[in-house]
Amino acid sequence: MTAPLLDVGDLRLRFPAGEAVRGVSFAMGRERLGIVGESGSGKSLTGRSILRPLPRGAELAAARLALDGLDLLAASAREMRAVRGRRLGLVLQDPRFSLNPAMSIGRQIAEGYRAHRRAGAREARDKALAMLEAVRMREPQRVYDLHPHEVSGGMGQRAMIAMMLAPDPDLLIADEPTSALDVTVQSQVLSVLDEQVSGRGMGLILISHDLSLVGGFCDRVLVMQQGEIVESCAASALASAQHPYTKRLLAAQPRLS
Repeated sequence: MTAPLLDVGDLRLRFPAGEAVRGVSFAMGRERLGIVGESGSGKSLTGRSILRPLPRGAELAAARLALDGLDLLAASAREMRAVRGRRLGLVLQDPRFSLNPAMSIGRQIAEGYRAHRRAGAREARDKALAMLEAVRMREPQRVYDLHPHEVSGGMGQRAMIAMMLAPDPDLLIADEPTSALDVTVQSQVLSVLDEQVSGRGMGLILISHDLSLVGGFCDRVLVMQQGEIVESCAASALASAQHPYTKRLLAAQPRLS
């Protein structure tokens, strides 16, 4: 039996006010896994717990937290710095708050690549241009020199995806990557993600509150409520989910009719 790419067992995240993530367990391979739930359900904290850039005062514990056999709980701060970006990538919700406003987009992608790969300036620039082209940027040479405020939200999000994919990670965690975008641009960004993840044979965790999006894009879905996983099913079976909470989420979706 093939070992999972990511193995999470009894993950718990505690703050002074109480537990925000309680007993979360799942394993995944090189697939697209969706985590859904309402705001405050613990889905984003679950994703960030894997990378361990946690807020002050947070206490993380787990029976298992391993990436392709590497024990992330036992890893030192130095080892985790090597894992983040190089083996684990994170795409956040709004590129305006993730990209450095004082640096051009191309320089940021090149700098991120050099941080995880032994590469010279010329190789890093060529890689950045190739990644901008890979995420369907028109005129990558021009976009390379633009600053984040000079591009649209969709272009900024594709630049973030290019930056995270440049070091060729094993697993990409995308936390609400399209929630700030309109429907047309959202579809374009998801298409880029799908193309890159499938082509590279990597794993993807897509965190979202949008059940329709996750159900149509992912292979499997985990539904979270109040810090716990209450249902796990194939994405194709999400519409016939059995847990009362999942049924309420499905019923709350707006319909044109």
